[in-house]
Amino acid sequence: MNETERALRVQLAGTYRIFAMLGWTELIYNHITVRVPGPGKQFLINPFGLHYSEVTASNLLKIDLDGNLVEPSAHRFNPAGFVVHAAIHRALADAHCVMHTHTTAGLAVACSEQGLENTNFYSAQIEGMVAYHDFEGITVRADEGPRLVADLGTRRLMILRNHGLLAIGSTIAQTFARLWTLNRACEIQLATAALGNARPVAPEVAARCTHDALQFDPAHGAGQDVLDALLRQVDKIDPSYKE
Repeated sequence: MNETERALRVQLAGTYRIFAMLGWTELIYNHITVRVPGPGKQFLINPFGLHYSEVTASNLLKIDLDGNLVEPSAHRFNPAGFVVHAAIHRALADAHCVMHTHTTAGLAVACSEQGLENTNFYSAQIEGMVAYHDFEGITVRADEGPRLVADLGTRRLMILRNHGLLAIGSTIAQTFARLWTLNRACEIQLATAALGNARPVAPEVAARCTHDALQFDPAHGAGQDVLDALLRQVDKIDPSYKE
């Protein structure tokens, strides 16, 4: 294993621990995948059966786009995670990282008829960035992958209707920043719903907010400072993800 892959494994394992710290887990389900640099299209995925708090750099699985383990492991991967993530990694050159969650707020908005409303500080920062994909059941059928990619188009955030949230990025940090913003927008929308009708954000204001938001821009770190700060919090709890 070269140093580049080793560093990527440590950061990915640490991100799984961040998700656990934030409560973004779903028992042993859902996934964060990262493409491994190199000529072959291979990516890292969590071992099926382990909680996010048990993921380490060394037990991450490396698989190819056909679902073959590149290196031997005592663990296996979840077919539902492979179908979605492999389809995106295969089709999109910039999809180096893919994150999928079933948070309560994200799933609630995904189940709502209107989807994400442009009514709060966070939704205003992702104006025009969110795609939608209709629910087709548990994602174990390979033929759904191309339809999901087609629905995604040029957008890098997606609400999987009746299912959850999806984010794509060129780095783990950028993907996390995008997903965190979408999930936060869903949390505020869910809380606001208890108060009645939400006050909409004017389209021109939302467009300005999205333009001015710097947390996704590589020129401003693309979320790396945020990810590093959270990794320091994880280190205080349990640094074993680096093993």
